[in-house]
Amino acid sequence: MHPRELKIENFTYNLPNEKIAYTPANPRDSSKLLIYKNATISTDTYQHISEYLPKDSVLVFNDTKVIKSRIFFQNETGATIEVFCLEPYGENLNYEDYFQKQGSVLWTCLIGKVAKWRSPKLSKKLTINNQDVELSAEIVEKLGDSYVVKLSWTPSEIPFAEVVEVAGVTPLPPYIKRIADKTDEETYQTVYSEHDGSVAAPTAGLHFTKRILDDLSERKIPTLFTTLHVGAGTFKPVKSETMEDHIMHSECMTITLDFLESLLSKIDKAIIPVGTTSMRTIESIYWMGNKIANNPNIEFENLKVTQWEPYETETTHSANEALSALINWIKKHGQTHISVETEIIIAPSYKFRIAKALVTNFHQPQSTLLLLVSALIGEKWHEIYDYALENDFRFLSYGDGSLLFPQD
Repeated sequence: MHPRELKIENFTYNLPNEKIAYTPANPRDSSKLLIYKNATISTDTYQHISEYLPKDSVLVFNDTKVIKSRIFFQNETGATIEVFCLEPYGENLNYEDYFQKQGSVLWTCLIGKVAKWRSPKLSKKLTINNQDVELSAEIVEKLGDSYVVKLSWTPSEIPFAEVVEVAGVTPLPPYIKRIADKTDEETYQTVYSEHDGSVAAPTAGLHFTKRILDDLSERKIPTLFTTLHVGAGTFKPVKSETMEDHIMHSECMTITLDFLESLLSKIDKAIIPVGTTSMRTIESIYWMGNKIANNPNIEFENLKVTQWEPYETETTHSANEALSALINWIKKHGQTHISVETEIIIAPSYKFRIAKALVTNFHQPQSTLLLLVSALIGEKWHEIYDYALENDFRFLSYGDGSLLFPQD
């Protein structure tokens, strides 16, 4: 069956509110871990995850960093208006460069209480490095449910990364009905986060600590790091009856030549992405390389991985061939990294090209993330989720997690 025909009603379950984690485990690696391997379920905690990994494992992490993307302004009457920065406005943007921009930036944003925004600009006072700063917001364009907002500030020589760090608030998932506090600034961030850009955490990585990473190193299990900036679309519910009418959100990946060469050198190992975003990244990398293998002269703008591409591409190559083609294309164009968008949807009938297993949290009913889990382990997801619910696992972003191996 083509995933277009999948009915989302077949990917639901009852999730009581009391099973949702509204605060994280402390310490973070004390979270419960469900292991599904050889069609058998067992349980432990994340502290011992390395004991359940094959000896030839390679873990792939998403090192994106959550930005404080919720910025609150007050209008002339004192009403609060929220500007929720979703992603930089424009195409083929280099996120690293974008966060170093000075003076002004354009962002695609959601606006809370937009009807109360009557003046041309909203402003707020900040203090950055003992310096007084004024930040202003101006609506440039309406885009359906979102807006293009120009954020500008004086003094203008301060980079945007420093402005948003002071001006904004950490964006918690929409089902956590509270404003983030200082604790969330640390707990809703992976310990290895490095590159600014996400408005949601790659939550499978939240369980990992320096202690776990050191244990992996001692066991000689390689860890690779790549970047996909997680958008608010990760929480987008599937509202259509079938997947045919669901538009998959797009997210930006930054892929370095060093990462690709490391991945290629380990392509015959048990490559295990930590989180659905790492999974989407490495599988998208395959499809980018496959396009290049089919058309070595492909232009950069055509490297974007579209929603249904994996299911409608006739000619496919091995993972080795695809990665080699992508590496050679990047070198040919004199680059050390590329930033490309992906809309890939991984759903039942998908054939995994690089990933051999998955570390992931427990996801919302009727979500594309649950489809991804089902693509990996089939109908067994029902049994696994029932077990987790019956054995007091905590669900969603701040919840517990799982290590899932497909059946041979």
